[in-house]
Amino acid sequence: MILYPAIDLKDGQCVRVVHGDLDTATVFNASPADQARAWADGGFHWIHVVDLNGAVSGRAVNEAAVEAILQAVSVPVQLGGGIRSLQDVERWIEAGVSRVILGTLAVREPEIVREAARAWPEQIAVSVDVRKGKVAVQGWTEDSDLDAITVAKRFEDAGVGALIVTDIDRDGTVMGFNVDAFGAIADAVTIPVIAAGGLATIDDIVRLKARPGARIAGAVLGRALYNGAIIPAEALKVAA
Repeated sequence: MILYPAIDLKDGQCVRVVHGDLDTATVFNASPADQARAWADGGFHWIHVVDLNGAVSGRAVNEAAVEAILQAVSVPVQLGGGIRSLQDVERWIEAGVSRVILGTLAVREPEIVREAARAWPEQIAVSVDVRKGKVAVQGWTEDSDLDAITVAKRFEDAGVGALIVTDIDRDGTVMGFNVDAFGAIADAVTIPVIAAGGLATIDDIVRLKARPGARIAGAVLGRALYNGAIIPAEALKVAA
């Protein structure tokens, strides 16, 4: 299982928020590039980056911070937030992003996601952000009438590299993973599922790995990593 330490960007800084609400932001590092180096030095093989301002506004806002991260580390970076066109995707892949995450487009313009996956096989991920059973869009500020499995199934056989499934109701709360919810989606599609939202302890990783059914491919580590509840070396050992 691949572990993805998260770097969420707000106003050029590395922050954590609760339920995606930017007003709840706690700054953990004023230098996202330094934070990326710390996670890479800690042994992580990927970094998960989200432009929170961009997700809400629908356009890239923290470009300078993302570019600094890309220059600071050699490990692959996946990036989401405010990426709303093929031109946006191309720009970030050319800049060195290994995997581009598309969420709002997956709900509103799924053909663009499929086209991107054809153009850049395995370099496109779909973000499925779930609140009270429905998929949220536009930086989680709006809800759709679609459930997670409906959105996920749109991209079967499209060449999408991963589904990043976020439990918004638990995101930033350190309440623990809803393993059954992630597992239900993993069982419903063949696309690799990365779990996000609520991870609290090493035990969450153990439970994800141990569940019957389709394997969960990865997990995003957020607040529990930043507050010291999860030690990188221990988490990586359990996930291996």
